[in-house]
Amino acid sequence: MKQKTMYLTHAAVIAALYVVLTFLANALGLANYAVQLRFSEALTILPYFTPAAIPGLFVGCLLSNIFTGAALPDIIFGSLATLTAAAFTWKLRGHKWLAPLPPIAVNALVIPPVLLYAYGLKPLWLSYITVTIGEVLSCGVLGMVLLFTLQKYAKYLFTPKENLPIS
Repeated sequence: MKQKTMYLTHAAVIAALYVVLTFLANALGLANYAVQLRFSEALTILPYFTPAAIPGLFVGCLLSNIFTGAALPDIIFGSLATLTAAAFTWKLRGHKWLAPLPPIAVNALVIPPVLLYAYGLKPLWLSYITVTIGEVLSCGVLGMVLLFTLQKYAKYLFTPKENLPIS
């Protein structure tokens, strides 16, 4: 029971952090459309430490997209992209340098067509460039800074039992 409570608590805190950081980026005009530099995307490395990050990131992204007024295709496919990337990051958890690659790759492939069909943002090739750059900066740079910082405190923040799937 305690393990499930810890799992849900971690997922909820991650979701809340994702929403708050997205709101900050949104207030600065960086969270949506062609240029997407979401500070919250740095959190996408968290599945490296805990499986609770998978639902936490998904719910955080879903709520962020809803609360920032994203179009329905963006809400659906953007959130599913985050869920998919988080699951792949968890699978690669033994290799810290690979942690930011799933969110960079998945978002770089999924989000530009969403921007085209949901918002009419053209040209598509430019969205591929801007979204990829935003993801490299958010996940690759900020995410790795976060990973190395959290690694120092991981034994206090994440329990070893958390690495086991809950039943």
